[in-house]
Amino acid sequence: MTAERINPPGLSRATGFSHAVVGTGTRVVFLAGQTALDADGKITGSGLAEQFEQALTNLLAALRAAGGAPSDLARVTVYATDVAAYRAHAPELGRVWRRLAGRDYPAMAVVEVVRLWDEEAMLELDGFAVLP
Repeated sequence: MTAERINPPGLSRATGFSHAVVGTGTRVVFLAGQTALDADGKITGSGLAEQFEQALTNLLAALRAAGGAPSDLARVTVYATDVAAYRAHAPELGRVWRRLAGRDYPAMAVVEVVRLWDEEAMLELDGFAVLP
């Protein structure tokens, strides 16, 4: 994919996301919501950072299985059961993101939800990617 990340000077500084991503490619991959489920279908991690790492690992595994790479991500949405906790852990979550996905940030949003399908889950990530 050719990804042009656009961060206009008239908008606030984009930290850990891009304001817009223009993707040029031939395939679009829609990624289902991923929580901190392990291979046995059990939520792992008692803390937000541990759950974020597993959810992101799962999202990237699905993307790689479809032939993509983290740099192909065009959009990711984070559904969090506690946005205040997410904000409080943002520096740590950012380090996890950079270690697993690099610095080519997709367009992103964080949305607070009452609960997720897996009741122990603190967050869920979904998104889409554009592949060459």
